[in-house]
Amino acid sequence: MQIYLVGGAVRDEQLGIPHNERDWCVVGATPGELTDLGYRQVGKDFPVFLHPDSGEEYALARTERKTAPGYHGFAFDYSRRVTIEEDLQRRDLTINAIAKDQDGNLVDPYGGVDDIEQRVLRHVSGAFGEDPVRILRVAKFAARFRRHGFTIAPETMQLMQQMVLDGEVDALVPDRVWKETEAALRGHNIRVYFEVLRECGALRVLFPEVDALFGVPQPENWHPEIDTGLHVMMVLEQAESLSADLDVRFAALTHDLGKGNTPKSKLPSHPGHEIRGCELIERISARLPVPKGCRDLALLVAEFHTHCHRALELRARTILKVLERTDAFRRPARFERFLVTCEADARGRAGLENRRYPQADYLRRAFESASAIDAGAIAKQHEGQKIPRAIRRARRNAISEFRRSAAVEVQED
Repeated sequence: MQIYLVGGAVRDEQLGIPHNERDWCVVGATPGELTDLGYRQVGKDFPVFLHPDSGEEYALARTERKTAPGYHGFAFDYSRRVTIEEDLQRRDLTINAIAKDQDGNLVDPYGGVDDIEQRVLRHVSGAFGEDPVRILRVAKFAARFRRHGFTIAPETMQLMQQMVLDGEVDALVPDRVWKETEAALRGHNIRVYFEVLRECGALRVLFPEVDALFGVPQPENWHPEIDTGLHVMMVLEQAESLSADLDVRFAALTHDLGKGNTPKSKLPSHPGHEIRGCELIERISARLPVPKGCRDLALLVAEFHTHCHRALELRARTILKVLERTDAFRRPARFERFLVTCEADARGRAGLENRRYPQADYLRRAFESASAIDAGAIAKQHEGQKIPRAIRRARRNAISEFRRSAAVEVQED
């Protein structure tokens, strides 16, 4: 029996970056032998074992053979005769196909160390084309390692494009699409993930609502970058810098989906894109297992982001409407995420990335004023259905007073 450290831990060691998890590959053993040593078997498709002390994953070396379309269409051989070189050959990228033995020696039959030095993401073999999940993984790695200077090898991009043409991406299951996308949204350089998917053609299959935004014009006076798809990528950048919250980043991605189906006769304006965008967010959420929190914030941002941008112009009753529709009084933390996403939208424009966004603070102060009223005291003075109306009236009056004081502050400045 030989045990090798494999995968991301070896790769990250070569890059000089910390890693939190270690995966191990066992050569020359059987499931029964590992069980007898106290390892606990998990996994359905092939034997993976948890170490009795560390809890780390130990997988038997294996080969795989394509038997049907899609992610699950594989047959595995994990007999004791499978070598470490054969196991590494089935992996996606050369930088992930390096092993380290128990003496610290590297096993690198496919040039992974050289590709790490050259900062190249390159597929190990033609078997890459048999698993469509690898397109998502390459896009995710391209985003994760962009800050280290990695780019995708041209031949790997060509293979990914051919896989899309061959219909392999159509077989991806929704759970896996969202799992990889969520990981990208939680990471760095999010826009790279979607740009890679677009370059290989997978974006129009997996996220056609986002793909449709590229090439759609917007008014240049508001959007110097003009292209809506480019704008959304810039908004993702801003959202990434402003918040680590998954809900914010998903809302940033989807806030302008309605511009993708604006009638050509209306371009470059986009009347009604807010409600059309909500319909498309619902469509994505029905197709993929998008968490409810992500969906709900995305719907609010899509519908009300233009209200937020015009906050300084809104009447008190309209501001109160925004506060009520966003459920700010019961969910102030989500209202804050709404404001942060709107700020990312405002900054996600060419040349305006560092522009101040006073609208968010304006609405925060309006919310504070409306929240300061004594709802309990008002309830004691009214009965039944009159209570909600009285509270709304008091909140509107508080917002009106805030607007007057804010106007005085502007005049004094």
